[in-house]
Amino acid sequence: MICVPDDAPPVLASSEVWQELSGRATVLYHDTLPGGEERLIERLGQAEVALNIRSSVKFTERVLAACPGLRMISVWGTGTDHIDLAAAARHEVAVANTPGVAAASVAEHALALLLAAARRIPQMDAAVRRGEWPRGQSMELRGKTCGVIGLGAIGREFARLAAGIGMRVVGWTAHARAVPGVKMVPIEQLYASSDAISLHLRLTEETRGFLGAAQFAAMKPGAILVNTARGGIVDEAALAEALAQGRLRAAALDVFASEPLPPGHRFAGVPEVVLTPHCAGITPEVTEAGLRMAVENIWAFLEGHPQNLV
Repeated sequence: MICVPDDAPPVLASSEVWQELSGRATVLYHDTLPGGEERLIERLGQAEVALNIRSSVKFTERVLAACPGLRMISVWGTGTDHIDLAAAARHEVAVANTPGVAAASVAEHALALLLAAARRIPQMDAAVRRGEWPRGQSMELRGKTCGVIGLGAIGREFARLAAGIGMRVVGWTAHARAVPGVKMVPIEQLYASSDAISLHLRLTEETRGFLGAAQFAAMKPGAILVNTARGGIVDEAALAEALAQGRLRAAALDVFASEPLPPGHRFAGVPEVVLTPHCAGITPEVTEAGLRMAVENIWAFLEGHPQNLV
């Protein structure tokens, strides 16, 4: 039995892979969020597999302990920070994700955010709509240095795009690797030399709050920060202070510590911040490919040759 505890808003039921999934297995399907541990435990019941759609649903130690029949969680997406992976290992629950599916889409969005922040497109748009005609407020990116933190599939694709518009690309990753077109440098050098910095790290206990006051102080004055990874990687209060002090030119953010963005959030009234609603990887192409891979991960696990395990 497969449980879908959290297809809200619905994407799975209208996908091409839904007929295959529902025709091949018994599926307990829910198109609302469970809203807490008790409800999630109730929904999972005796299911053998959970097809997890939304990262806001937390698979905690308590949830995993209360579902002894659960053998696998198949995640639509790459992030697994909402799953207690240590507890999953203890309870012998396999966790699989869909790596690389959204890489091109997220990288394109990160580049769009960078261009929007550098060219001040939201402010220009608003000014023209008010009848104004502003001049000379844009930053040209060609010839500037772009620092890429994290060089997985998304980081590598973003680096390629940044180089494609004429930027010099430097990079840092926790795991040493050579990336074509990217000069690997110490993180301190990346902060000091980059006119723009794009984050592409996973959110873990080690990366939570990775960018804080000390890191912003070490950055090149007038730099732009782009984050399409996870909100928790950035200390939002420290970022707001760096922007208020004028140390950073702008920030362009698709992810936040709390989502959706709460009313009255500190960034909502800051014109130097470009905001999008955690949508970098949401396109029809990515949605279909990701859902199909998540379902294929289930079949592979049940057939005894698991793939894309975290």
